[in-house]
Amino acid sequence: MSRRLFSVILALLLSGCSAASEDTGAPEPAWVELFDGATLDRWIVKITGAETGDDPWGTFRVEDGLLTVGYEQYDSFDGRFGHLFFEEPFSDYELRVEYRFVGEQVQGGPGWALRNSGVMFHAQSPGSMLRDQDFPISLEVQFLGGNGVEDRPTSNLCTPGTHVKMIGELVEAHCITAEAPTFHGEQWVTADLIVRGSSSIVHVIDGDTVLAYGFPLIGGGVVDGFDPSEKEDGRALTSGFIALQSESHPIQFRRVALRRLSN
Repeated sequence: MSRRLFSVILALLLSGCSAASEDTGAPEPAWVELFDGATLDRWIVKITGAETGDDPWGTFRVEDGLLTVGYEQYDSFDGRFGHLFFEEPFSDYELRVEYRFVGEQVQGGPGWALRNSGVMFHAQSPGSMLRDQDFPISLEVQFLGGNGVEDRPTSNLCTPGTHVKMIGELVEAHCITAEAPTFHGEQWVTADLIVRGSSSIVHVIDGDTVLAYGFPLIGGGVVDGFDPSEKEDGRALTSGFIALQSESHPIQFRRVALRRLSN
C-alpha cells in the first residue's frame, strides 16, 4: 500500500468517526481564537540566541489586526530561527490557521527557507529550550509558498527531533511531502490540523485532506543546541505546545483557532 493511499484511507476512517459522534446529537466543540486579533497575549517567543520571552528585533507583532512575522530590524538573518508558542499544551484538537507569505526574504536567510514557515505542534515547552537551540523538538506542518516556477506543495510534515509511523512502519525521513497544491502568490491559505493524541494526525488544505500519519515519537536529529534531558528517544508524543515559526521569510496570520476534540 502506498503512503498516499494509506493517508486517504486513514482520513476516511477519521471522517467516519467524526460522523458517528455527530449522530449522537452531541454539540460540536466550539472554536477558541488563540490569536485575538489585537495582541500577543498568551503567546511566548523563543528566538535562537535570545532568552525565552525576548524578541529584541520585533520579529513577532500585530499589524492591522494580523499576526505578522517580519525582519525590518535585521541586518542579516544570522540563523535566528524563531518560534512563537501558545502558553498552553494540547493533545486532542483541531487547529485552524489562515496564513499568507508576503514580501521578500531577509538577507542571510537560507535558500531552503524562501517562502517557508510553519506550525510546530506536540512541541517541547519554550522554557525547556536552551538559549542557542534552533528548533523545538516537535512535529511541524510545513507551509511553503510557490516561487512562480516550480511545484512547492504546502502542508508537508517535517520532524525536528522526531519520527512518525505510516503503514505501520517508522518513517525517518525529515520531511514528507503532502498531496497538496502550490500557492505562488500572496493569497490567504486555510490549513487545518486534526490531532488525536499519538494515534492519528491529518493535514487539510482548503478543506481537502493532503496527508495523514500517526504514532509520533522522539528520535532522529535536525535539532541543534538542545538539552539532552529533553530528548528521550523512543518516547511517544501524546501532547505538546503549538508554535508559529520565523524562518527568514515574512509571513502573516489572520486566524489561529483551536477546538478541543475531547475533554
